[in-house]
Amino acid sequence: MMEFLEEDAGMGDITTEAVIPRGLKVKAQVIAKEPFVVAGLAEVKSLFEMLGIETPKSADDGEEVGSGTVVAEVTGEGRSILIAERTALNLLSRMSGIATATRKLVKKIDRMGGGIRIAGTRKTVPGLRYFDKRAVEIGGGDTHRFRLDDALLIKDNHIAIAGGIAEAIKRARSVASFSKKIEVEVEKLEEALEAAKLGVDIVMLDNMTPMEVKETIEVLEKSGLRKGVLIEVSGGVTEGNIVEYAEAAPDIISLGTLTHSAKAVDISLEIVRPE
Repeated sequence: MMEFLEEDAGMGDITTEAVIPRGLKVKAQVIAKEPFVVAGLAEVKSLFEMLGIETPKSADDGEEVGSGTVVAEVTGEGRSILIAERTALNLLSRMSGIATATRKLVKKIDRMGGGIRIAGTRKTVPGLRYFDKRAVEIGGGDTHRFRLDDALLIKDNHIAIAGGIAEAIKRARSVASFSKKIEVEVEKLEEALEAAKLGVDIVMLDNMTPMEVKETIEVLEKSGLRKGVLIEVSGGVTEGNIVEYAEAAPDIISLGTLTHSAKAVDISLEIVRPE
């Protein structure tokens, strides 16, 4: 977290140092300028604490707030608050944007029943993965793999280099720990059947249309393979078509847009009064 501050401050906040007297204590409020799901307050509080700034009152991560809500109150030296302001707001607005987008989709799918999980992906900004994944979790989504060592996910390029699905799975299984699941990404019905027959834990239906997903799941059911494997749908899923995908009854729907196209929410920090 200190690295974030150092990146922004450089050799020092020359404006604040010129204008604000050293040692002046102030109070400020972090204010929501639009409705959103709060995410990142725990991290922002840690950031403030590094500079001796206290947060006596705040909302909770995961809480839904309306426009005008005081998300947090902060007190401390004026110079410190202004130095931390933009870094704190950038982090809070991005994480809250991701959580808000995630919560919206989770609610939409939950209304349908069926227990489908909405998940993020590894399409995150380098260096911000913890924050992006944490925001998805706060929004009610599943974080999916956090790192490459979390599970064996055999993708199209792995299959191409290995020489086929069967060979790729064989190699993965020969070294996989009992604690690691094996997932295979497929783009065709035939590939999904092959992967399921070979006993993988998860089959990812990648860039299939809702009708193709529905057909694939139906064939797996008729073949007696559906109960033995989790079905993940990924690629091409949007807020506009997610219900169509959900109607096919997969187990997981993952969306890279939750993180790689996150829209930051509007939040400001306002000084209340010098103390």
